[in-house]
Amino acid sequence: MCRLLVVRSQQPFSPADYLTPFALLSRNSKEYQGHGWGCVWKGSDQKWQIDKNICPIWEDEFNRFPPTTLLIAHARSAFEDRDIVVENNMPFTDGERIFIFNGELRGVKIKEQGRIGAEKIFNFIRRFDDGDTLAALKKAVALIRNRTRSIRGMNIILVKERSIYLSTFFTGDENYFTMRYKEDPQLVICSEPFPSEQSWKSIVNETVREW
Repeated sequence: MCRLLVVRSQQPFSPADYLTPFALLSRNSKEYQGHGWGCVWKGSDQKWQIDKNICPIWEDEFNRFPPTTLLIAHARSAFEDRDIVVENNMPFTDGERIFIFNGELRGVKIKEQGRIGAEKIFNFIRRFDDGDTLAALKKAVALIRNRTRSIRGMNIILVKERSIYLSTFFTGDENYFTMRYKEDPQLVICSEPFPSEQSWKSIVNETVREW
């Protein structure tokens, strides 16, 4: 049950300004978030750049990342402490879409390719995306919910070009699974408010929306 972060801005910003508090909240989480981490950002050429590391996010250095206008990051808590290799770290990407996820699902009855459950969910959503990504996300989430025995939480963020798509659903542990966001003027979406910041808004359970 991982931690998620997206930052979008009109002006370039330093990723370290956001990764540093994100690492702190990941380290202090009630769930262990140290099974590696990864991030994707828009380069100066507007192409996606990706970096993944098997070390806990709070042990990494963030000044090595260049300024960007769009950052997606994921700190991993591996399901049942299994399959802890850097290849399983999110974000996942197909070159067009960026995908991050956190949650716990049991008894999922969908046929899809993928090394781990999160990658299967990503590929399942892609199957329905013929240009309307929000509609694809809504359809895929509805099918997954209908074909899963139990879902403790299922938070999904997709990024395509500069559009951000979010789906959030949970059946318990509201404080842990509730996604938060703020716009001042950067859009920041995160699994938890940054430490010592008060301007965050909660995203209502069962939200599916686009920014």
